Amino acid sequence: MNKKVVVIILIAILIIIGITYWALNSQEKPENVLEQYVALLNERNYEEMYKNLTEESKQKISQEDFVSRNKNIYEGIDAVNIKNEIKEIKKENNSIKISYTQNMQTSAGIVTLEKTTTLKKEDKTYKIDWSSSQIFPQLRDTDKVRISTIKATRGKITDRNGKVLAEDGKISSVGIVPGKLGDDRDNNIEKISELLDISREYINTQINASYVKDDTFVPIKKVAMNATKLKEKLLEIPGVMITPIDGRVYPYGRETAHVTGYVQPVSQEILKEKEGQGYNSDSIIGKTGIEYAYEEEIRGIDGVEIYIVDENENRTHEIAKQDKKDGKDIQLTLDIDLQEQAYKQLENDKGFFVIMEPQTGEMLALVSTPTFDSNDFSVGMTNSAWEELNTDEAKPLYTRFLQTYCPGSTFKPITAGIALTNNVIDENTTYQYSGLSWQKDSSWGDYKVTTLTEYQGNKNVTNALIHSDNIFFAQTALNIGKDKYVENLKKLGFGEELEFPLSITKSQYARGTTIEKEVKLADTGYGQGDLLVNPIHMASIYSAFANEGKMVKPYLQYDNKKVTYVNENAFSKDATNIVKNALIQVVESPTGTANDMKISNLTIAGKTGTAELKQSSDDTESGTLGWFNCFTTNRAEGNLLIIGMVENVQNNSSGGSHYVIQKIKNIL
Repeated sequence: MNKKVVVIILIAILIIIGITYWALNSQEKPENVLEQYVALLNERNYEEMYKNLTEESKQKISQEDFVSRNKNIYEGIDAVNIKNEIKEIKKENNSIKISYTQNMQTSAGIVTLEKTTTLKKEDKTYKIDWSSSQIFPQLRDTDKVRISTIKATRGKITDRNGKVLAEDGKISSVGIVPGKLGDDRDNNIEKISELLDISREYINTQINASYVKDDTFVPIKKVAMNATKLKEKLLEIPGVMITPIDGRVYPYGRETAHVTGYVQPVSQEILKEKEGQGYNSDSIIGKTGIEYAYEEEIRGIDGVEIYIVDENENRTHEIAKQDKKDGKDIQLTLDIDLQEQAYKQLENDKGFFVIMEPQTGEMLALVSTPTFDSNDFSVGMTNSAWEELNTDEAKPLYTRFLQTYCPGSTFKPITAGIALTNNVIDENTTYQYSGLSWQKDSSWGDYKVTTLTEYQGNKNVTNALIHSDNIFFAQTALNIGKDKYVENLKKLGFGEELEFPLSITKSQYARGTTIEKEVKLADTGYGQGDLLVNPIHMASIYSAFANEGKMVKPYLQYDNKKVTYVNENAFSKDATNIVKNALIQVVESPTGTANDMKISNLTIAGKTGTAELKQSSDDTESGTLGWFNCFTTNRAEGNLLIIGMVENVQNNSSGGSHYVIQKIKNIL
């Protein structure tokens, strides 16, 4: 036999061996069938799972019932990540028994089951001999799986003195008993529709549902417990019933709305996003404010029980239990009495108040107006109410104390502090100019810096602050120089995020990374240009004038008067003393711009400011911001630092910042 024939024979033998080996190993292994079944279960493909059952099993349960039973149980307990660990495989006659440990993640935590599954060969393929015990070993075909929720409590939000700002309480559920609507049924439904601001179609859909009988209480809408007048009108209508139910309650709904924020039912989208984190379809979640910022701490995680009951609803076996975890209470530094006072002063305006303890950084009041009522979100807001809030030109949903604004002349003390700290000027430095307008030279073209009043005495830093002299601070900014000025503004936190539980817009000194033009630098010196400052950041900077140059970090969660500094050397001690004394004279001096802020036996350091938002010389629509920033130095009950602003003060008879001064005076 020649070599060529031998090679051909050997190749043929190898092919035969390969085919035989492939055939033997490609036979379906029983453990592979079980793993495929679990893979389909993880995919929730119950129809394909049914195909893996023995014919005998299919005689006992239809595909429809099989799909329904598996779907209701596995999805009812939120079973995911189902995995098997095979322990033993035993052959018995024409069947295979596989013993294994099965783990799955459920709404009650990890469930571990010790299981045995029997597989039988049918037409050369292994099939699963199925019964309900394939789901849970203790589950009989006549049993059911139940899941119950152990409701957890969401943490309270309180002020510094323990007064409740948000808590789990009672709200009212307005419902209809259809059989009691009376002969004038359509008219009564129309009245309910108008009072609750919901459509007649929605009401009719609810009361005509298949489960509803004449004596069924059909919930229609939730309303606040204190909506007394509305409830009185509703109860005059035949068929209306009102019952208390659990809900999130905000005792100071409008006064604190922008601080506490609000909660809403968790959406399907968020539920999917937070899968496995303890949320369920009945959960609520913080959407804004403290409710959002402290969601992880404040939320309660419901407990869950999964158990088996027999046909008489008697509990037979516990599958899993996860204890509830109540949310943590959050105590804020706010003083609700001060918050209410500040809110009443601004109730009819567009503006804000930031009130801080200047030595510690504790936020005592944060007010933004106009506002909304957090309770409206707890009870469920109608589409029309939501649309009205969103399209309101006054922007009640806009949290003004978190935004940035042109500060006007309230920025002049900061320019003074930078110049004094860097020895660009001292207390006695004077500038020589006269009149109400000034420009550096002809390179500025037609542009001039203007100021409002001429005054007697030297053009030094103290007099310039007392009389709010724009020209002095424009020249000072130019003398500091762009690079040094920007460097110092960055040290004060401009362009950086200020750490705070609520998201604060960053303050800016320019639209880019630097102040490009000389005119812009001059304008920035007296609080105009492209300068935008956040009021909470402003409070932090002003605290340095009350703390010998130390700039405190504002905080909102109560921590027993903890003090942390953003910058311990924001300004030199000499600089802060000069600026502080000048700001006291702004109030005390008969010619000071804030002399109307003077209160007997109380020493106040303050600075007025108006910021015109004109886009051009003939702009009459953009309006004017009126500011007043101040801090007390000898208040017996503890000093206060107040940053206040009202929009469109050009419409007020008292004019400019003096409109704000009167409101702050009322608070003090």
